[in-house]
Formats: sequence, C-alpha cells, structure tokens
Amino acid sequence: MDSENDQKNQEEQEKVDKELENSESQDKTKTKTHGEILREQIIEGCETYDRSKSSILLSSFTAGLEIGFSFLMICSVFGFFQGKVAEETIFKLIALVYPIGFILVVLGQSILFTEQTSLLTLPVLSNKRSVFSLFKIWGVVILGNLVGGILIALTLSWIGPNLGLFDAQVIAKIGEHFADYDLPTILVSAMLAGWLMGLLSWLVTSSKETTSEILIIYIITAVMGFTGLHHSIIGNIEIFAGMLVSPHIDFLVYLKTLITALIGNALGATIFVALLKYRAFLFNVKMP
Repeated sequence: MDSENDQKNQEEQEKVDKELENSESQDKTKTKTHGEILREQIIEGCETYDRSKSSILLSSFTAGLEIGFSFLMICSVFGFFQGKVAEETIFKLIALVYPIGFILVVLGQSILFTEQTSLLTLPVLSNKRSVFSLFKIWGVVILGNLVGGILIALTLSWIGPNLGLFDAQVIAKIGEHFADYDLPTILVSAMLAGWLMGLLSWLVTSSKETTSEILIIYIITAVMGFTGLHHSIIGNIEIFAGMLVSPHIDFLVYLKTLITALIGNALGATIFVALLKYRAFLFNVKMP
C-alpha cells in the first residue's frame, strides 16, 4: 500500500513539475504567469540550498549589517523631529525611511530571513528538498542576520550620538516601542509582516525591471513601517540597541520578543504565501 501511495505521489509530482516547465509565457512583454513566478522561485530557492554554508552565512551576515541603515535613518529622523512635532507623528514619518535597508538588501542579493522564508519553503513543498534541510538553512540565515544586526546595532549606538544625529533616549524609545506589546500581539503582528515580506519576494520575482522592484520594496516595507508591524531582523537591531540604554528592556524581554517575532514571520511567509500560492497552482493542475 505504501509503495502504491509513493508511486502515486511521484506521478503527481512529475505532473506538477511538467506543468511548471510549460508555464512560461511566450510573450515576454506580458506579466509573468502564476506558474512562471512559482517556477522561478523554486529554482532560486534550490540554488540557495546548493550554496555552501559559509557563503550563506556570510551573505546573511551582510544582510544583517545592511538592514541596519534602516535603523540609522529611523533614529536620525526621530532625533531630527523630536520636540518639533508630536511623537506619534514621528513614528508615522519613520515609514518614509524604513525601506532604505530593505532596498539595499534585496537589490544587493543578500540573504534576509523574512524575504527568503517563503522562497526556501517552496522547494520543500515541491519535494525537491527536505524539511530538515529547510530548518538547517533557516538556522544559518537567522544566525547570520542576528549577528550582523547586533554588530551594526553596537556601531550605530556609538556613532549616532557622536555625530549628533540622535541620542540614547531616541534609541531607548524606538526599542521600547518595538517591545511594548504582549506576546500574542507581537506574534500576529509578525505573521502579517512575514506575509508582506513573502509577497515582496513574490512580486519582485514577477517584476521585469529594477525600477519596479524598488517601488515594490518601498511600498510594502513602508506599510510595515507606518503600521509598526514586527519584522524580526530589523527588530533585533531595535531591541538590542534599546537593551543597551533602556532600563525597561532586559535580556529576557529581548529574547522573548525576538523569538516571538521570528516565529510569527516564519508562519506568515510560509502559510500565507508559500503554501497558498503553491496550492493555488496545484488546484489548476489536472491529475491523471
């Protein structure tokens, strides 16, 4: 019975793979088809799996550093407008500069956990990679992102005040703003952020030119910045830097907030983008 089920599953997967191969549009001027985007994402995801662990770690470490430029701009905007406009307004103005680090990371082809989450899940859903390999590569990417983020947080927490861009009070307020929620709220907020980042990856793959990619990245991440949704990697920088100067953020708060945000981001990208996009394609494939 098991062998019959395995053979049936293999035949179904071969049918899906064939449909993906035939999904490419012949008219290059038209928008990419659903299957074409899915196929490109699976190929890109498999290419990431095939990279050496050292390469993945270094690329993800670089992403952790680069996303720090969003933190630099957030703190700089807050420091500039503090005392001139209401604090609630400043947190909304931050959305204008929040996308900077994301643009650098995505266009620079560095590996960011949230942007790569759905991308790395698709090869598992299409039976080209194992669940174990998914968790292993997630671990490497998260490690690199967090270490890079901690290093840039230490750097910016020192250079910002020395350049007169912002002070420790600004760093504390931004960190406290990220962590000042109960864990269920952070979880759902992070799921929405993960969903948006998965869509970002999907839409960037569907675009045909750099200008449209920049616009997609800017719009989606500006939404996250304006609404304050919890993005784990830039959030790591915010709360780690905040922990250095704020009495309200200790290591336990940092750890609980970060882990909850990571789980929420992973669930949002995996369930609402990778799984649903893949299942939507399967429902259109006629099985033998």
